Order: sequence, then C-alpha cells, then structure tokens
Amino acid sequence: MTGNSTQETPVAFDASSSALRVALIGYGLAGSVFHAPLIAATGGLVLDTVVTSDEERRARARTEFPAVRFAAAPEELWQRAGELDLVVIASPNRTHVPLATAALEAGLPVVVDKPIAGTAAEARGLAALARKRGLLLSVFQNRRWDNDFRTLARLLTDGELGTVQRFESRFERWRPQLKGGWRESGDPREIGGLLYDLGSHVVDQALVLFGPVVRVYAESDVRRPGAETDDDTFLALTHANGVRSHLYVSATAAQLGPRFRVLGSTAGYVKYGLDPQEAALRAGARPTDGEPWGEEPETLWGRIGSGESPLTGGGAPVPTVPGDYRTYYAAVHDALRGKGGNPVTALQAATVLDVLEAARRSAREGVTVTLPAADEATAGPR
Repeated sequence: MTGNSTQETPVAFDASSSALRVALIGYGLAGSVFHAPLIAATGGLVLDTVVTSDEERRARARTEFPAVRFAAAPEELWQRAGELDLVVIASPNRTHVPLATAALEAGLPVVVDKPIAGTAAEARGLAALARKRGLLLSVFQNRRWDNDFRTLARLLTDGELGTVQRFESRFERWRPQLKGGWRESGDPREIGGLLYDLGSHVVDQALVLFGPVVRVYAESDVRRPGAETDDDTFLALTHANGVRSHLYVSATAAQLGPRFRVLGSTAGYVKYGLDPQEAALRAGARPTDGEPWGEEPETLWGRIGSGESPLTGGGAPVPTVPGDYRTYYAAVHDALRGKGGNPVTALQAATVLDVLEAARRSAREGVTVTLPAADEATAGPR
C-alpha cells in the first residue's frame, strides 16, 4: 500500500464530556441503512436529530431510535448548532456541496456521503473552507472497511503476492429493471450513474492500495431500455508505480465475475462475493445484535496461488478478515476528540474525483487521459 494522508485540521472536543451529538440529514437508503445504524452502534456517538419531512421515514426512524428528534429542513440545524457536535449528510448527491458548505459555515464538523461533490474542484473548495474554519470534514468511504479489501490489504502488507502487476476489481449487480429516482437520472445536476456511485468505491480502493494514477481510459455505456445514465462502466487506470487497475461497475452483469483478481510476481489472489455488511444492514441486522459481524463462511474465502485455477480448488484458501464499517465512525469520533486523524479527508476524495472526471472525459471522447503528477496520496485502510 502507498501514501501519506493529507488531513484537514479536526476540532478537538473535551474528552470528559458526554457522547457527541450527531444530526443526520436524509433518511433514505444511505441514511437509514448505513449511517443511522452505524452511528448508533459506535461508542461515544448518539443519533440526536434526523432531518426529514417524510412522515413514513420519521415513523421508521422513531421505531428504531425512540429518543431521536426530528427537523423538517437542514436550516433548523444551523439555528441550534451549539446543541450539536457533528452533521452527517446522506441526502441526494446534488445537495452535498451546498449542505456541507452551510454546515461548516455554521461551525459544525461534517461527514459527507460519497461522492462529496460533482467535481474535484468543489471537493478542494470544501477542504479549504473546513481548514479555514478549523473543522473536521470527512467523507464516508465505507468500502475501505469491506472484508475483502481488508484481506487484500493484509496480503499486500505481508508481501504474499510479490510485486503486484494487475489489480482487477468488480462491483457488479444484476438489475435489469430500472428502479427510478435521482441515482438513475440523466440530469447532470443529480450526479447520478454508476461511475460516480459504485465507481467512487472501486477507484478509492485502487488509490488506497496502489497510489496515484497517471493515465485513465474508460468505457461507459447506457444498456437498459429507458435508462438515462451509465449502468455499465469499465475503467483502466495506470498508477505511477506501474500497477494497472481494471475496474468494473455494472447493473447489467447477468453473471458476476470475481470481486478481486490480483496478479503479482509470485502469486495471485482471487476473491468472489461482496462483503456481507450491506445485505445484513438492509435486512435489519445491527452490529450491536450480539451476532458475529462482517464475517463470511469459509466457502466464500478467496484463494492464493500460482498457476492454479481457484474455480477447480487450486491455490490455498485465505481466511477473510471480517469487515466492520463501525471502524469509520469510531475514527471520526476519535478525530473529533483529538485522539486521531481524519479517516477519509476531502482532499483524498478530490483525488478520486480527478480520476472519475478523467474517466468521464475518456468515455465521452474515446481517448486516454493523462493526469498531472499527484501531490495528494490517499490514506491506507484502518
């Protein structure tokens, strides 16, 4: 793995005070499935307020978090900023920049779901504002705490693959029918499509593992009838250290490929299947239920070897390191308490957006895009 992190300056809170009070803007998929349960499961954090005017969503939130308060609009938070310690933005992508700006200007630390913005310039602008105000600004890149990613990071740290030459990463789904909503909108203001959705994850992981990218080639297609934005995209990245990353994101994969296929000078690693945490959270399971969290059966362990096919049992099984998205929020808590660094900075998110913007141009123009030498490395997984 590579890189030193460039961090915004966090605000330190009195470590002897009570739990940090968190306001969550948005209670759709991201807010209800990911953020609210993880905030509630993290020691030292309490879900104080949920911002939504939707009565059905309020009822769901109240059922799981009986003590939670509600606000109909984000502006209500700025009016009582002194009662809060952190704002989490899990609203549609188009709102990320204006809401993060307003929260920072109100003096509140911020977590923003990915992508933090539509452009790298906007992300760097937010980073500058957070630095000026002396506030934490962090980006929810939860897939750094996936089980497969943590396992691969360990293999690389231990040198078990030799020198990595090629990294293949797939985040594929079979969803032939459109679901509708802003994520599938063709309006560029919505920042929808898979390139900026799942692509934010796979590009971030590649940067964390293998460092800055110098060239980007991409193919981006709209496959499903009636679709307005990309639903099947491929990226080929050349890293400054020579590693080549081939990244696939798709909603139209009738047969799913391996999640990771990593080829090194002495061995390769192949892993099938997605981390189980999202499915568990969607099904209503919680990290605090007392059951093992983020673990998977041995039948899904990846395999490492040289010259063998994992599909026929070749290579040796590699126990999968359990995933745990709570680690992100625990790190945010520690950063706010002055006990650690920002787990995912806005500047790191900006380097992801540099690649996504280059990929969009490459796919549109049919060219390979060269990026300037990177001066902002991403941080390794926690």
